[in-house]
Amino acid sequence: MDQEDSPLSLAQQFGKTLRMPVFIVDPEGNLLYYNEAAEKILGRRFKDTGSMHASVWSRIFVPTDESGNPLMPETLPLMIAMTEMRAAYSRFWIRGIDNVSRHIEVAAFPIISKASENLGSMAIFWETRNRLE
Repeated sequence: MDQEDSPLSLAQQFGKTLRMPVFIVDPEGNLLYYNEAAEKILGRRFKDTGSMHASVWSRIFVPTDESGNPLMPETLPLMIAMTEMRAAYSRFWIRGIDNVSRHIEVAAFPIISKASENLGSMAIFWETRNRLE
C-alpha cells in the first residue's frame, strides 16, 4: 500500500476537511496530526508543535476534571482508544498551550485495519462551555 493511501494518511486527509477538531496518533501514541479546528482549542498550530509522544501531549495540554484536578493520561479517551482498542468518550477541561482552559467533549476510536492491525487512533472533540482565562 502506498504511504499516501495508508489508513492513517487517509485519516489525516479526512481531518483536514472537517470543521470539527481532530487529533490523530499512531499505535505508540505519537501525535501525527491535529487539524486547524483543533489548533484553536489546543492553543498552537500543529506546524509549530509537530509530532510528540503521548507522555508529552497528554500532559502539555493539561486535562483536568470539573474541580481542576489533573486527569491521569490513561483515563483520557484517546489513550483508552489507543491502549484498549475500543471507542471512548468523556467531558473534561483542557488547558491549551495558550494557557486558556476550555471545557471539551471527546469521542475517540481506534483505527483498525481489515486484518485487525492497530494502526493508531483518532479523537474528535468540541468545546462545550465558555473558556476560563
